[in-house]
Amino acid sequence: MRLAEALQVVGGRDRAESFELFGRTLDIEWVRRVLTASGSASVRKRKLPAESVVWLVIGMALLRDRSIDEVVHHLDLVWPGGHESGQAGHSAVVQARDRLGCEPLAILFADTAQRWAGEAAAALRWHGLAVYGVDGSTMRIADTADNEIVFGRPHSGRSAGAYPQLRLVALMVLRAHLLADIVPGSYHTGEQTLAQELWKRLPDHCVTVVDKGFINYLVFHSIQSQGSGRHWLCRAKANLKWQVVRRLGAHDALVEIAINRSLRQQHPELPEVLSARAIRYQRRGFRPQVLLTSLLDPATYPAREIVELYHERWELEIGFDEVKTHTLERTETLRSKSPQRVLQELWGLAIAYNLVRLEMLQVANRLNLPPSRISFRHSLMLVRNFLVSAWLASPGVLPKRLELLHEEIALLLLPPRRPRCYAREVKIKMSNYAKKAPPKRGPLPRWP
Repeated sequence: MRLAEALQVVGGRDRAESFELFGRTLDIEWVRRVLTASGSASVRKRKLPAESVVWLVIGMALLRDRSIDEVVHHLDLVWPGGHESGQAGHSAVVQARDRLGCEPLAILFADTAQRWAGEAAAALRWHGLAVYGVDGSTMRIADTADNEIVFGRPHSGRSAGAYPQLRLVALMVLRAHLLADIVPGSYHTGEQTLAQELWKRLPDHCVTVVDKGFINYLVFHSIQSQGSGRHWLCRAKANLKWQVVRRLGAHDALVEIAINRSLRQQHPELPEVLSARAIRYQRRGFRPQVLLTSLLDPATYPAREIVELYHERWELEIGFDEVKTHTLERTETLRSKSPQRVLQELWGLAIAYNLVRLEMLQVANRLNLPPSRISFRHSLMLVRNFLVSAWLASPGVLPKRLELLHEEIALLLLPPRRPRCYAREVKIKMSNYAKKAPPKRGPLPRWP
């Protein structure tokens, strides 16, 4: 069943055609299977059944400039009938989200990401390997006591942070900007701790590009030993020592890195030495760098191509920017006020981001261009305009409007990427002003 047809069953109106844009990729039957498996399916008719709440959470991310109540009204996700037909009070929306919980959205994201990201990574392989990137980030959340208890708040030498924050580690298909996996946690949980779940779920025959903050012999061993044909690539720290085993080129060598005894005592499965490949290179205007990788065969994996591949790691940083700056409209703060709703909103945001990226990928494939040549910002704006205005059009013209949407996205081509020629620096310094203090509660003034 098409998504739009299913939403007509739920909402009973033609405004459900707004979601026809995503009906080809996100099947309503996936949603119903997830709701049934998690025990969240609606048994009796409610103003906001479980299926509608799933689309509401996704719509919250796509229509960030509108309140949650406006999203419900605009997408017409309410059962008809009663004296308030077509409307749902704010409390009803909150109760509906609490009934749904965060588990169905987490399962839906995992199922869809596994399919979408896997297909995209397979189509954009590098020397037969799917290219992934792993990195961590933080997100501000609403300043409530429950959120602070569950997720924590950053602290500095002067004071506590203005907002609670959650920390997450993401796995992304670098060449398609599709999120393949996310592990969220509290702010005080380290990225390496969260990433332990990701290493288990990496697909076979892939190379994972990681930041040097993830340099850990146990991590490297976990990537290689828990699957077939799984490789890692990272930049070495300046103080890392190794023993050269064989020279492969002027700046290319097979090396062995001794694993300290205390780590091996904690993890007996670790070998005494880690075999790796060290590639030294320098770009104009930058200091010399050394890359470490498990791609040991110089004939299959040339050193120059490995250097270029490592710098695709920046695509994950661009993906974080697309989520925080563009999708969240620079607010960076999730609007949910309870921990379960925060996680629910996070999964909805990830699904919405992937849906927009899938539309861009289809256009890029049609034009035979890499997805990085399509503007995410303008594609997101076109998708938002389509969602807001689609219900005003008759259902018969929607296929033509969808085709026109893809043609419009095809016009949003970016020039080819230029090589990076400047160092990473902070452009805006942090403020020296103290955080705003809470107002003092004194006696109420008496009316004269």
